Amino acid sequence: MKKIIIRSIPFFAAVALLCVSVLIQAPSDTQPAVPQQSSAVSQSASPAEENTVQTGGSSEEMRAVWVPFMSLDMGKTDRSEKAVRDRIDTIMKNCRDAGANTVIFHVRPFSDALYRSELFPSSHIITGKQGEELSCDPLAIAVERAKKYGLRLHAWINPLRIKYSQSPPELSSGNPYMKWKTNSDPDDDRYTFTVNGNIYYDPSYPAVRKLITDGVRELVRNYDIDGVQIDDYFYPDEDGGHDDPEYEDYKKKAGQSCLTKSQWRKENINMLVAGIYDAVHSRSGCVFGISPQGNTDNDLKMGADVFLWCSQRGYADYICPQLYVSESHPTLPFRKAAQKWKDMIKIKGLRLYFGIALYKIGTDEDSGTWLRKSDNIRSQAGFIRSIGADGYMLFSYENLSDPNVQKEIAALKSTYQ
Repeated sequence: MKKIIIRSIPFFAAVALLCVSVLIQAPSDTQPAVPQQSSAVSQSASPAEENTVQTGGSSEEMRAVWVPFMSLDMGKTDRSEKAVRDRIDTIMKNCRDAGANTVIFHVRPFSDALYRSELFPSSHIITGKQGEELSCDPLAIAVERAKKYGLRLHAWINPLRIKYSQSPPELSSGNPYMKWKTNSDPDDDRYTFTVNGNIYYDPSYPAVRKLITDGVRELVRNYDIDGVQIDDYFYPDEDGGHDDPEYEDYKKKAGQSCLTKSQWRKENINMLVAGIYDAVHSRSGCVFGISPQGNTDNDLKMGADVFLWCSQRGYADYICPQLYVSESHPTLPFRKAAQKWKDMIKIKGLRLYFGIALYKIGTDEDSGTWLRKSDNIRSQAGFIRSIGADGYMLFSYENLSDPNVQKEIAALKSTYQ
């Protein structure tokens, strides 16, 4: 799920100087990566281009709703094409009626696909069991229905998550994790790691990064989507030893010029993010966005180098921190945190959106501070506009039918031009 909790400036420039001897040779696809300059950073650019991103899409204020995989779960009842089509049509209509102009549609929650893929098995969310034949193509339907209701559609993926909290209940033999686990090559079994029973891809391996970026190329090649977004699932913890063997292998190759483990993890993620950016931009007009946690301390601990992504081109077209906090949050008030993110943006054209927590409206979350106002969303959206940010995304569709949320959505819509 999406979460919150510093660093003053990115350390990447200093690290690049320190590791110049390491950056000369690219790693093989079967060994842990020796961090090198990501493709986004190494591209030649004129001074005028250096801090500019290609945004594509519309300059209209972003008013998006996240549609998580739970909203698409067909359960144990009717999984026919008609049932899936009716579900998606209702979702798109409700998002339009809530004032959205964009839907962030979950298409790969667990190394699987809510679309027809040659790389990932079908999702149990639609079929009931991962790898079972799809009755239809949910993403193709979503693109069609989005256009019907005048909505843009961004495909939302979790790049590293394979299994989380017993979901999915069973991984299919066609899942890349299962293929690598049963491969006779012992290196293949190291491409993933498990933390607290949850399984993730290890981004230190070039083969893993290639799988994920190839999956993104497949998406933008086959579907008329407006963008691709990844969320806040990067490394699952700060101190775990699940990738110690990979880091030790890296240190042997890098010698005295090696990065710290935290820096090494950040650069692994940077190379993955730069690769996804390139893959998305293989389709003209398609944009790539990242939705990290709203607390930059947490992001850095997870390997998400948000300061770098906000200050160097080639990593993202938009950033949407998940500021799921109230304006009077006791330790991270919304306005203070939003202004910090606004001040982090150093790239011309990099769009800044903010994630707003529908699920906290009408609850006693954040020490009861959401109950102090009846127009939380309108107030936060107004502040977003006042600082010159580009819009917001609402988390999530699951909460749109709540009566308290509906009242606040009505107040928000009254501010639209």
